[in-house]
Amino acid sequence: MPLRISSSPHVRASAHTGWVMQQVIIALLPAVAAAVYFFRLSAVWLIFNCIISCVMTEEIVCRLRHKPSTIRDASAVLTGLLLALILPPTIPWYAATLGGIFAVLFGKQIFGGLGQNIFNPALIGRAFLMAAYPAMLTHWVNPAGVDAVTSATPLALRKFDQIITPLGDLFLGTTSGSLGETSALCLLIGGVYLFARTIADWRIPFTLMVTVLVTSTIFYVIDPVYGSPLFHLFSGGLLIGALFMATDPVTTPVTKLGRYIFAIGCALMIMVIRYFGGLPEGVMYAILFMNAFVPLINRYTVPKPLGYER
Repeated sequence: MPLRISSSPHVRASAHTGWVMQQVIIALLPAVAAAVYFFRLSAVWLIFNCIISCVMTEEIVCRLRHKPSTIRDASAVLTGLLLALILPPTIPWYAATLGGIFAVLFGKQIFGGLGQNIFNPALIGRAFLMAAYPAMLTHWVNPAGVDAVTSATPLALRKFDQIITPLGDLFLGTTSGSLGETSALCLLIGGVYLFARTIADWRIPFTLMVTVLVTSTIFYVIDPVYGSPLFHLFSGGLLIGALFMATDPVTTPVTKLGRYIFAIGCALMIMVIRYFGGLPEGVMYAILFMNAFVPLINRYTVPKPLGYER
């Protein structure tokens, strides 16, 4: 057998970027199905709009930079899908289009493309829309089949009206909210698929959710008006953030210890915003804030090499 001399990595796998992106998209399909079931054509149009906006922006930027097209790796499709799932179903088409353009252009391509961005592109797109169109991002409708047409989200009802939404509604998704965050059941199914396919590391979502459960338990014992641990786990964007945003391999720490630190930081900031902030939800800001600390976390959590002595 001939000796092969090459640079690392020496162990090669059949998995590639496109395959990984496709697996994440498959994991999101239960949430997509729930969104279409609950919000009907509004969901279909919003998902289509965001995906097309992201894919077209990706292709145009690659052409302008005289770089090979990267739309076949499905990363732009995944960004558009995630962006759609964290937006209200009633957002106007032009706002969703701008969000998709901003997500790819300023969330990924401005840093050099996939693998070099420091912030989650989909969250960057939503943060831009939150700053540009705050009224649109806080206008909600109930799913089809629910009596009321417009309603506040479960987190807003808890924070401003001290009304706790039943856990059954949160688990199944018969509540108002962003397109893909209402059904905890569908998000958990997608999360199980990610872990079964070893696409995502369990450390970040597990640590994040446990920290949220512990923190919310403490406050719930102090005063039930803060909401039960399961209420905070199933409501808002916590599950989609923990399972699909905080597990992004590009914008999260590469070390095991760093992932624990990252997850704990996200969870504590989420709960601080939910309890004491002016907004009812804080998943987006928490993940983006911790994304900025990833280089620092990686630097100080590098494991000691075997046999190393200071």
